[in-house]
Amino acid sequence: MTALVRRLGVTDAVVVGLGAMLGAGVFSAFGPAADAAGSGLLIGLAIAAVVAFCNATSSARLAAVHPESGGTYVYARRRLGEFWGFQAGWSFVVGKTASCAAMALTFATYVAPDRARLVGILAVVAITALNYRGVQKSALVTRAIVVLTLLTLVLVVVAGLAGGTASTTNLAGVDLGGVLQSAGLLFFAFAGYARIATLGEEVVDPARTIPRAVPLALGIVLAVYLVVGVVALLAVGPDGLAATSAPLRAVVEAGSLAALSPAVQVGAAVASLGALLALVLGVSRTTLAMARDRELPASLAAVHPRHGVPYRAELAVAAVVIVLVATLDVRGAIGFSSFGVLTYYALTNASALRLRADERRPPRWVAVLGLVGCLVLAFSLPLASVLGGAAVALAGAVVWWLRRRRGRTRA
Repeated sequence: MTALVRRLGVTDAVVVGLGAMLGAGVFSAFGPAADAAGSGLLIGLAIAAVVAFCNATSSARLAAVHPESGGTYVYARRRLGEFWGFQAGWSFVVGKTASCAAMALTFATYVAPDRARLVGILAVVAITALNYRGVQKSALVTRAIVVLTLLTLVLVVVAGLAGGTASTTNLAGVDLGGVLQSAGLLFFAFAGYARIATLGEEVVDPARTIPRAVPLALGIVLAVYLVVGVVALLAVGPDGLAATSAPLRAVVEAGSLAALSPAVQVGAAVASLGALLALVLGVSRTTLAMARDRELPASLAAVHPRHGVPYRAELAVAAVVIVLVATLDVRGAIGFSSFGVLTYYALTNASALRLRADERRPPRWVAVLGLVGCLVLAFSLPLASVLGGAAVALAGAVVWWLRRRRGRTRA
């Protein structure tokens, strides 16, 4: 079996996480979160950040002990048993494949709204070709995308504050009943740090690199989200954010600096493409790990002899994402993805509770809070997302049971 090549340092690992989190959250999650909780989305953001911190801590400690591709699929399999490992991998692959479709559609909506599905499919093809050439090239491209994303967000903040529409009265309209739902939706925006853990077999000195990269990436993103979220609410209020699929563009266009809108449009499109790049990396690596354990077809475990990437897994993921791009709605995909990812991280925290003291187990309260928080947020999501996510989890359990039964019969 061919091993992946360790090429990524702390900076590259942080950039991969930033590329996933910034692109996924800033340009897509504020709208549905405002629709759920109004200005209470800021409270939801804080709740999501606390849960994400717990998950990041548990994930980093586990990744340092188990520096292999696959993330919580590997951790839960080792610490909780094969069934829970399969459920973690299943939840991640399904949920994040939906995220890939959401990001492809977001990119296409900014670039060519009249032909969004076709352009989204072309984006998936282009990203797959880039990843096929090797993870280091992908990390370098992601670095440039993160810089452009941050510059774009600076423009949004400047336009929102200096455009003449910013007012503290726009902070009115808190819906406390929807705060937890907004937290669950905004959690989608923080989930990019999983990309770092799932690249565990490709980072240099994982015991040192991963624990440093995860909290650093999360802290940077939290600071950015707080600033952008407050400015967006001040500029257009929760109703303005909820009424559009491009909330940050609406912030710019509402004021006297509307001429900056095309730059924000381009930046949002590029950021979404960066998120898609990082998401495909993570999903393909988990698919690789599951295929190695025969939980998915063994042919998906092949690593390219020249480029050192799981090329068959990447091609399979791309094929599924293309189908989803042709059928899914962006906002529905966010909720569905959030349910799967929260389930995945609930298992992360449960696995962390099984670490020994000599394995640098995180404080018990961190893992418990992360576990409970993930479950509460998952079942606070819109009903359609909960029902769809639960159905997929059940389907995964049935698939696992049938495979085990078939294996026993052959034995």
